[in-house]
Amino acid sequence: MSKRKLTRRQAWRIEKIQKEREERVAKRDQKAHETLGESDLGPEQDGLIVTHYGTQVMVEDTATGTAKRCHFRSNLGGLVTGDKVTWRDGKPYGVVVARSERNTALMRPDPYGAMKTVAANIDRIVIVLAPYPEPHFNLIDRYLVAAEAIDIEPALVINKVDLIDDEQRAKVEAIHTLYEGLGYQVIRASAKQEQGLAPLREYLAHYTSVFVGQSGVGKSSLVNALLPEVNSRVGDLSEKQTGTHTTTSAQLYHIPTGGELIDSPGIREFGLWHIEPEDVLAGFKEFRPFIGACKFRDCSHTVEPGCAILQALENGDISPGRLAGYRRILADLHPGRL
Repeated sequence: MSKRKLTRRQAWRIEKIQKEREERVAKRDQKAHETLGESDLGPEQDGLIVTHYGTQVMVEDTATGTAKRCHFRSNLGGLVTGDKVTWRDGKPYGVVVARSERNTALMRPDPYGAMKTVAANIDRIVIVLAPYPEPHFNLIDRYLVAAEAIDIEPALVINKVDLIDDEQRAKVEAIHTLYEGLGYQVIRASAKQEQGLAPLREYLAHYTSVFVGQSGVGKSSLVNALLPEVNSRVGDLSEKQTGTHTTTSAQLYHIPTGGELIDSPGIREFGLWHIEPEDVLAGFKEFRPFIGACKFRDCSHTVEPGCAILQALENGDISPGRLAGYRRILADLHPGRL
């Protein structure tokens, strides 16, 4: 079902309420800073934001691994889980005084269409799919293009392999063969049967990763399997039905075997809203050797003579399905470009 479009008055009212909330937050923030004088704060130290509470953040001290709830200076702008910061200890709360430059940032649109960062300094995006809900090549391609556009390594995890039946077996095999042939890491797993967890742990070690994918593919179940001490609530799902998001706030978890995992509904909604047509093309990695080799600079890669992409298709260097996927994504994001 498509989302109902807001009337101008409804949009104005939502914006007004949001501004009032921001003003109240700013006043509380200023009051907190006034009660914490500079002399009451400890020395500057390095930290990592592991949870975001809206007006406050939980900062993990890099040296000791202990966590402290902190206010943050209003001139820092928005802070998100995964941010590396400089902070000072205090009673009862510490204060974040600076934020390091982000290596990467995952973004999604806010209710007004502006892009909002939901997590920072991600190294790997793990696209989770399952036999049910039925996986779709186009959705996988969208995740891959989005990851490639911000230069984060993507991988695929085919979860719930114990549920593969005759109806979905051919499609799952086709997905595995296609994307592994393109050079992507593909891992088969079953959180329920504890299959494939060792290679997944090995892949996640030494990196900060996120899981993305449709509801119902078992992202929270994988978190539980990787982090038994973490009680990520898992909804009651039919084996062949989609589910609903269960995680309610962005949280960074340390995996005992190495690496970090950030999970939140906002991250799972990571997508393509901000990507330009040129980035969509480059997001299909097998297209890259042919980009810029077309006869016409404004080639749409549909019917033009001398199109390097179409020639690569004819030579078998590009699959018809992937080219069709590129065209579908471009048509969705930029109508009229084809």
